Amino acid sequence: MAKKIKDPGVGKSSNQYAKRFINPDGSFNIKHVNRSVSLSESYNYLISISWTRFFLWVILGYTLINSFFAIIYTFLGISQITEPTGDVFKDFLNAFFFSAQTITTVGYGAMAPKGLLFGIISSFEALIGLLSFSFITGLLYGRFSRPRANIRFSSTMVLRAHNENDCIMFRLMSRNANVMIRPHIEATLILSQKNEDKKYINNFYNLKLERNSITYLPTTWTIVHPINESSPLKDFDREELKKINGEVLILVSYYDESFAQEVHQVHSYVLKNLEHDQRFIPAFYYDDEGYTILDHDNLDKTYSDKTT
Repeated sequence: MAKKIKDPGVGKSSNQYAKRFINPDGSFNIKHVNRSVSLSESYNYLISISWTRFFLWVILGYTLINSFFAIIYTFLGISQITEPTGDVFKDFLNAFFFSAQTITTVGYGAMAPKGLLFGIISSFEALIGLLSFSFITGLLYGRFSRPRANIRFSSTMVLRAHNENDCIMFRLMSRNANVMIRPHIEATLILSQKNEDKKYINNFYNLKLERNSITYLPTTWTIVHPINESSPLKDFDREELKKINGEVLILVSYYDESFAQEVHQVHSYVLKNLEHDQRFIPAFYYDDEGYTILDHDNLDKTYSDKTT
């Protein structure tokens, strides 16, 4: 008989319209309101976002700072930097290029500030440039050195017969060529159900797996939960599984040689998205020379059990 466990940290209260707790990207599905924001949070944000967004923020900041100082130089008189062209836009561009040379401390020599006021402004801008590039360098180091798991989960979770029981299965692998050392997995089932007061609450169960740890993972690992007498899902038939509001929370931990420490990654699957009678296509095979070939494109691919 399945035993309920204590709240793992997501809260017992629920709602008939409650969405999943963990998004497909591994982030928790929580909206914050009335939260105070501190400047220090920008560091965590900038080392966590994608590389594309990171460089877009860098380019945007670089453009805004240079545009700000270019407006100041143009307003105070471009003649203190270089010869005016008589065209406001061209003068602004010259001021922008001078600002870019100042903030990067390149100094080609074609333009130089004249007078005390322009000297003070350009010196202040150079200081901002030094601080800004030091901050960006720190962010780049933080992005490369930040320990993070690099696990790829199958996009689907399947339900099929296995060893005389219906079983829920999904699989995972490393996104890169690194071997995962001593990976360990925990699976928690959340069922949002009505209680005696007709209110929705979350009930939590620990899903027993065929194996919850292995020594190392160079290829793929198929995680199997048999729906037997000890499973919290044994009282639901296949059609009921599609209707209940249930989510399987996954926590994977392993030792990463790149960071020389243990890393963690979370993921989840929604029971309503179960694919019935599907079997995963093998993701690795041996070539003619005996080498193991791991095809990352096959992680998500399945075929119907009924064709076998």
